[in-house]
Amino acid sequence: MTGTRRTARGVAGAPRAHPSPGATRGRVRSAPYLFLLPAGLLFAVFFALPIGYAIWLSLHRIEVKGLGLGSGARQEVWAGLANYTAALTDSELGRGALRILGYGAIVVPVMLGLALLFALLLDTERVRARSFSRLAIFLPYAIPGVVAAMLWGFLYLPDVSPFHYVLGELGLPRPDLLDGGPLFLALSNIAVWGGTGFNMIVIYTSLRSIPAEVYEAAKLDGATPLQIALRIKIPMVAPSLVLTFFFSIIATLQVFSEPTTLRPLTNGIPTTWSPLMKVYNDAFVGGNVYAASATAVVLAAATFVLSFGLLRASNSGASDSGASGSGRKQGRIR
Repeated sequence: MTGTRRTARGVAGAPRAHPSPGATRGRVRSAPYLFLLPAGLLFAVFFALPIGYAIWLSLHRIEVKGLGLGSGARQEVWAGLANYTAALTDSELGRGALRILGYGAIVVPVMLGLALLFALLLDTERVRARSFSRLAIFLPYAIPGVVAAMLWGFLYLPDVSPFHYVLGELGLPRPDLLDGGPLFLALSNIAVWGGTGFNMIVIYTSLRSIPAEVYEAAKLDGATPLQIALRIKIPMVAPSLVLTFFFSIIATLQVFSEPTTLRPLTNGIPTTWSPLMKVYNDAFVGGNVYAASATAVVLAAATFVLSFGLLRASNSGASDSGASGSGRKQGRIR
């Protein structure tokens, strides 16, 4: 019994084997990849694979034999760059790109200008009902784009618009905002109304992160609120302005819901008014998903090149200004 107890006690009290240092280092090294694995799978399934499939479709076409009847009459064959050549030489796509340029020339400066103005006003000390004002400006962004387009579309219609009624009672001219040149203003108004709040929140958050000591030093130097806004606040929120500018450019190139929703209300919006509307029309109306995929890839590449070029330009400008500022400081020290 005593020997048995000693044996059992010796086995129970034996030291446990610890993992080797190499195995521990291996687990530590593999831990980040395990954490990144779910995000990588989601990226591959919902982002990389659809893009790869779109590129694969853009390099193929349907070949019809005979009358196109039978199981083997329609066959998918290799097309090479033929779909890309057709997309780049398509006059409808070119006209849609020109419309988007005119649309963006109105939307981007007006929306960012209003967002900056509202953010500066909310950041002042004398403003009242700051929380309510911030929520009221941001609220249009929370409304879906289709709902906003329908709301403004009925406000634009001459037969049901209260604005047209008031203008008629006052004897003033009632312009048709859904036809001709005013159509750009009507679509731009929807985008500005819905996107200003988001950009304002981004800029306002950047303004709130500026230390209060900077403002106090400027006030001691005799700076007015306007001078503080122009010389301190706006330069210090320049990164946020660049970020919102990139977001606005990408959203402008991807405009789709507003003109598509307003199209049943007017004859002034063709089915290919914007490049994305042409992609939709080619894929789901014309049934040519191969040409639509090529156009979509071209648009994605153009968006990437434009965004990358603007980002490089902004970074180089920031580095140049920083280098000149440091040079001035060194000159002052000397």
